[in-house]
Amino acid sequence: MTSWVLPVFLVLFAIQYAVETGLLLLNLRHVARARGVPGPLSGRVDEATAERSRAYTLANGRFALAHGAFSTALTLAILLSGVLPALDAGLAAAGLMGAHRFAAFLVALSLAFSAAALPFALFHTFVLEARFGFNRTTLRLWLVDRLKALAIQAALGVPLLYATYGFMRFTGALWWVWLFAFYVAIQLVLLWLYPSIIAPIFNRFQPLPDGPLRARVEALAREAGFAHRGLYVMDASRRSGHSNAYFTGIFRPRIVLFDTLVEKMSVDEAASVLAHEIGHYRAHHVQRRLALSAAGTLVLLFALSRLVPWPPLYAAFGFEGPSLHAALALVSLGGGAFVFWLSPLAARLSRRHEYEADRYAVRLAGAPEALETALVRLNGENLSNLHPHPWYSAWHYSHPVLVERLAAIERAAAAERQAASPAAG
Repeated sequence: MTSWVLPVFLVLFAIQYAVETGLLLLNLRHVARARGVPGPLSGRVDEATAERSRAYTLANGRFALAHGAFSTALTLAILLSGVLPALDAGLAAAGLMGAHRFAAFLVALSLAFSAAALPFALFHTFVLEARFGFNRTTLRLWLVDRLKALAIQAALGVPLLYATYGFMRFTGALWWVWLFAFYVAIQLVLLWLYPSIIAPIFNRFQPLPDGPLRARVEALAREAGFAHRGLYVMDASRRSGHSNAYFTGIFRPRIVLFDTLVEKMSVDEAASVLAHEIGHYRAHHVQRRLALSAAGTLVLLFALSRLVPWPPLYAAFGFEGPSLHAALALVSLGGGAFVFWLSPLAARLSRRHEYEADRYAVRLAGAPEALETALVRLNGENLSNLHPHPWYSAWHYSHPVLVERLAAIERAAAAERQAASPAAG
């Protein structure tokens, strides 16, 4: 039985790499051949912005090709070279057993991948992003952020590894059910703590000053019956020139606007963007995605529970026998080859949610033109791709293509006007 495990994995791994790389190459070819502004955006996007967007997309795509090839080669090398069994044997020779060996093995693996990714992260921030005027961070601030992230990961991750070992080792055949309940509880706690404890470690959050924008947003929230924990402006411009806004939290979220967005958008535009975010919460998109994520975690843990005692898995990758940490490592490194085809399904669901939130924003804010100009502005300021290949966007895009999104907003606005006209008459 062992003989087929590795070939099946390699075939699926190769299919994943071929599909994802092929789509990226197809998109790059499509963008490279594109010229000018798409017809529906004529008069909304200037030629210079369209050309910079094209150049930025090509630069990011080529970077993704190199990074993807390196990551693929590294993953295969670690899985097939015998490094993992050697690491396990070395930890055993050092006297580490049980939970200590479990945690040390997985921490060492995580640190190795993090270290290997550092050159790419540096290049992306200080070369690629800087070339297009987005990078505003310094090397010192970048390093401080990395150290903070590492400290948080150690403070949270290491205890979680020990807890994971405890559930897997001591709660019987249904350990995966107990571990699932534990993970869900931890996720909810972290979502609650993130806005007030974790996020301020990296950024400063100031209350949105009194003025027309604050008054407009508070009025929208009252009209929507949307309870929140405050309106904040984040100092995103310390690190990047990209603009955005987001909500964080589950039951009473914080509304967070990038300072770059507040500085560049009109009151109606910024209010329309936030009305869109309110739409996500009113439609329970966040809760639905959390539920889907939890369901996926449960299925993954069930599959893991079946793989843990299965000797052919370990023999295929050079281990002498089953072990909890080896199972987690092998599933983490190789599991993507078995589920990567779910990506377009998740992207499609996300795009549907975006359309729903846009329709809600049109109803709530009553300013579809402002929402459209805000999206065009965000697209231009972030140099988002104006010419994505349809296959690539269908597989990867969590948000609709700008042209399609604007057309949907116009249809929603027309439907609102039609619904209101009998009442007005």
